[in-house]
Amino acid sequence: MTNASDARDEINQITRKLIELGLSDDQNYAVLREIGASRIEVTFQGDTGLAYVLKNTPYSDLYKELKSNRDYNMSLPDGGLIQIQYVFQDDEVDKHRLAFFPSPDLSEFQNEPEVYEMDLVYADILESKVVTTPLRFDFDRQAYVENEHPMSHVTIGQYKNCRIPMRSAISPFRFMEFILGSFYNTAYRNFRDQITDNGLMHPETITDLEARRVHFGLECR
Repeated sequence: MTNASDARDEINQITRKLIELGLSDDQNYAVLREIGASRIEVTFQGDTGLAYVLKNTPYSDLYKELKSNRDYNMSLPDGGLIQIQYVFQDDEVDKHRLAFFPSPDLSEFQNEPEVYEMDLVYADILESKVVTTPLRFDFDRQAYVENEHPMSHVTIGQYKNCRIPMRSAISPFRFMEFILGSFYNTAYRNFRDQITDNGLMHPETITDLEARRVHFGLECR
């Protein structure tokens, strides 16, 4: 991904495609904001500031606030929320925050599966054993501390110190491919040929020490 405009355009391309496929029922398109000298943020329209996401708040309350504020790029039909944000410094990715906040209550779907079982979007969440877990892909050059705070990492749940190393920053497409393929796989298998890859990737930033740990990786190209 060469610059902030590329990131914005790719996010909006994905958003339009998910609307077309019926996989987004509410959305805020990506926009650019100048936040310093040669420093540009890619965020969503109406972003109210997400400091409250880091507070020690029960997940159900956090989700309600995100939903109420419409602090997301896309809201999926089952209530899952997608946030995609980048900061570019001199046309280089300096930070990103790519988050998936599933609805904490799927009882509406699981208690009456016959209402939804013909809809591919809901096929993967109808089983009562499903437990919703938020997921976040972070990239931060300034916060990097080797083997403590990887430059690129994945956080599962809201665990404060869960930072699974990632080989590089990732593009909006690769993030959405992972979310759809992992949590909405039935729908994704039917739509994946219509959600295309722009091939916008990033150089590896993982260190040798971090690579010796369990980590997430992609082929950089």
